[in-house]
Amino acid sequence: MRTATVDRKTKETEISVELNLDGTGVYDVETGIGFLDHMLEQLSRHSLMDLKVRAKGDLHIDGHHTTEDTGIVVGLAIKKALGDMKGITRYANAYIPMDETLSRAAMDISGRPFLVWNVDFPRQKIGEMDTELFEEFFRAFAFAAGMTLHVENLYGVNSHHIIESCFKAVARSLRDATTIDPRKADAVPSTKGTLGGSL
Repeated sequence: MRTATVDRKTKETEISVELNLDGTGVYDVETGIGFLDHMLEQLSRHSLMDLKVRAKGDLHIDGHHTTEDTGIVVGLAIKKALGDMKGITRYANAYIPMDETLSRAAMDISGRPFLVWNVDFPRQKIGEMDTELFEEFFRAFAFAAGMTLHVENLYGVNSHHIIESCFKAVARSLRDATTIDPRKADAVPSTKGTLGGSL
């Protein structure tokens, strides 16, 4: 089983993540930010990654540090659980509709982190969460995991639907990209012979 536990403590946040890439989508998430919890639950359920998150942060200031640092620790845990990355499918993409909304994500677990974020929101907040923080989450997540990640909302008018479809698209991409391809289970999917190392 590809599992990992990562703990990270700074003056701003204290975060612990446990995950199992080969799980069934069981989640136990507490970040202190209700809507972020809801999105991380979607990430777990639709990637089939078992995920436990405990985050304490300086929410008396705002949600920025907790959101960004949670992205970092979840990304680090995914990278750790992937190990040498032998046999992974590596590339994946998904289109996810949610009522009037359609979003897509494309992913390359390449060791070359990058984020393209083409998502706009009609509202500045969903619940108590600033919508600008979702880009911060996914940037931290992609760079810590060592993946190239493109996320785009193609159309939609409801901010809740827009971000939830984005999380679900990333989740389905993660599920497919981390799946072991039985035809090449003993090989790293790169002509370089390595992924995740130095550029």
